[in-house]
Amino acid sequence: MAASSVAGQRSVADALQDVAQRVEAAGSKAGRAKPPRLVAVSKTKPAEAVREAYDAGHRTFGENYVQELLDKAPLLPSDIQWHFIGHLQSNKVKALVEGVPNLSMIETVDSAKLADRIDRCVAGAGRKEPLAVAVQVNTSGEESKYGVEPADVVALATHVAKACPHLRLAGLMTIGMPDYSSRPENFECLAKCRDEVAAALGMSPDDLELSMGMSGDFEAAIAMGSTNVRVGSTIFGARDYSAKK
Repeated sequence: MAASSVAGQRSVADALQDVAQRVEAAGSKAGRAKPPRLVAVSKTKPAEAVREAYDAGHRTFGENYVQELLDKAPLLPSDIQWHFIGHLQSNKVKALVEGVPNLSMIETVDSAKLADRIDRCVAGAGRKEPLAVAVQVNTSGEESKYGVEPADVVALATHVAKACPHLRLAGLMTIGMPDYSSRPENFECLAKCRDEVAAALGMSPDDLELSMGMSGDFEAAIAMGSTNVRVGSTIFGARDYSAKK
C-alpha cells in the first residue's frame, strides 16, 4: 500500500483538497477577505506523506516534536513554511532554530524565559528577518495543557513585542478542550485575549492572528475568528505513535 494512503483509501492529496475547500468555505461564510491559513500537521507521518501534500500544492506544515522536524526538514523542499506547534523546551530551541532554516513560526511560546531563549538563538543563527511567534494561551484551565493563563497574556505578549527584537509577535494560539477539540468559550477567551493584547500594544486586533481549531473543530474556530487552523489526522490519517514508545 502506498505511503500516501489514508483512512478510507483516500490519498493525502484528496484529503488535503477536501480540507482546504472546507477551510475556504468556512472563511467565506464568516465574511473573510482571504481564507485562514491551513497548517497541515504531519506528526508521526513520514516525509513521503508530506511530499505528496507538497506536490498537491500545499506549502505550510506543522510539527509537534523537535526531533521529528529536524529529521524531516532536510528531506523536503526548502520553500516549505514549517510551524512548530508542540511544547518547546528551552534546551531544544537552538537545535530547532539552527536546524530548520525555513522555520516560519513557533506557535507555542508560553514564558518570557522561552521567548528570550528563542530570541537569542534567532540572533545567533543570523536569520535575516525576525522569527514569527505566537503566545500560547491555556484557555481551558487544564493542568495537562501548556500555555499562559489568560490573565498573563498581555504581560508575555508585551515582553515578546518590546524585549525580543529578533522575534515578531504574530498572534495567539490555543488548543482548547477536551481531547484537543475545543468549546466555544475557549475560542471566545482567545479572541478576548487578542483584543486586550492589541489594546495594550496600540495595535489593531486584525494585526494579530488567532491560531485555534484542529481536525475536529476547525470550521467552528474559523466562524469564531481563527486565522490559522492546524489539521493533521483529517489530512494524513490516524497517527501512529508506536515509534514514540
